[in-house]
Amino acid sequence: MAIPICQAVIACVPLLWLVRVTDGMPDPTQRDMLIQQEASRQTGGRVVLTAAEQKLNTYLHWLKKREMSAAQFPPAFHFFKAKPLIQRSSIFRLLQKMPKGAALHIHSSSLVSVEWLVKNATYRPHCYICFTWDKSVRFLFSYHQPFPWWDCFYWQLLSDLRARIGDPTSFDNSLMQHLTLFTEDPEGAYSNQDVVWERFEKAFMAASGLITHAPVLRDYFYRGLEELHQDNIMYLELRSGLSQTYELDGTTHDKVWSLKTFQEVTKKFIGDHPDFLGARVIISAHRTLSVSEAKTAVKEAVKLQKDFPDVVVGFDMVGREDRGRTLWYYREALCLPAELLPYFFHAGETDDEGTDVDQNILDALLFNTTRIGHGYALARHPLAKEISRKRNVALELCPISNQVLKLVSDLRNHPAAVLLSEGHPMVISSDDPSLFGTTGLSYDFYQAFVGIGGLKANLGTLKELAMNSIRYSSLPPRVKDAALVMWQKRWDTFVLENSLLTISGPV
Repeated sequence: MAIPICQAVIACVPLLWLVRVTDGMPDPTQRDMLIQQEASRQTGGRVVLTAAEQKLNTYLHWLKKREMSAAQFPPAFHFFKAKPLIQRSSIFRLLQKMPKGAALHIHSSSLVSVEWLVKNATYRPHCYICFTWDKSVRFLFSYHQPFPWWDCFYWQLLSDLRARIGDPTSFDNSLMQHLTLFTEDPEGAYSNQDVVWERFEKAFMAASGLITHAPVLRDYFYRGLEELHQDNIMYLELRSGLSQTYELDGTTHDKVWSLKTFQEVTKKFIGDHPDFLGARVIISAHRTLSVSEAKTAVKEAVKLQKDFPDVVVGFDMVGREDRGRTLWYYREALCLPAELLPYFFHAGETDDEGTDVDQNILDALLFNTTRIGHGYALARHPLAKEISRKRNVALELCPISNQVLKLVSDLRNHPAAVLLSEGHPMVISSDDPSLFGTTGLSYDFYQAFVGIGGLKANLGTLKELAMNSIRYSSLPPRVKDAALVMWQKRWDTFVLENSLLTISGPV
């Protein structure tokens, strides 16, 4: 008989290693032993490196010392200012080539680069645009000029507007500004979390009319997998609310249609790229729902998983935690037997310590979450750390998202530095890459490896993080084993091709 997960209680006892210091000068051997033992606890600390890996690790360490001693250290700056510096980094170029395993925390509305959306989707026939009263935009595909909306009074055919303006490059760049958070002055533009989240939500609204057009959605999914594949990623778990899609004539499609389309596109992509493992969906509902609406959403997710067992992996509650309802508020909707519907809850994406929202970390574990999305606040919850470690519940770390959304400014101060040093279960992901001006995972790996991990993080750290992304995925055990074998071959090739890189001078 299944036990409701809300009855589960786990007590954890921390393991302590005590050192007795003798009088007089400390023993250097004992000091070395302490340093080695502490290093062994960090993520990747127990990974045994081959001779070739050791050579590459030495080179990486030299590169990192050089970058950390530079006048401009990228993780110390806002990502929008640091991005050009990162692109010139030798470490970043290596990370781009590194097989990174799986992307386990990306939202469907921000999967594909805004450049593709503008250069591809907005150039299609019958695309209309409307400029809203709050200085945003809306897009809609239609055979005829759409009727006015409450925030959109006048729709224009985009092809006609481009022809009248006569400078498509500048116009396209202005459209991209509506679809991303990027700005040259992020500190001035986003004075606090409320401001950046308002802009964040506007960007989602602006993109929705493009992405939910059925023909665009099909190509959008394929392009998203393509961008991940180009960044040496072999598997995706995509969070999606499966919004209603529409055709030119106004016909609409439901969530079942979207899942079938996602399934078909993934199958085609694997056929075109046999080294890609696949993609699955975590169905998400927004934290603004009522309890009854959340119950309906959970029941719907259970049915969709039953109907699409190879596509749907579980359920999540998304949206800004600091302004949304807590997981505990939804306890009646979420109290299901664990095997009926896996949960992948966003929790701890906050710096408001001690609030009801801050308790989402413990509640996510109480409701038996499979992974913790973000978990920025986890380091402040010692019991939650112990429980998640004992249950092997991995943290989905998205460093660029945390910085852009103003949880942390200097990534060297990210609380995940503590978790990395303790070897806490963790994977790296990118959350909303298109809104931050990234694709794939390489930028987030750089920030985690160089900024959060500091000089202690090494090739073993990178190797374990990449392997973790497969270990903590929702793939069946046999498929995980096959995926790890496939990943290991790609890793060995990567190491072999880069182990001959040499240190060219002093740091």
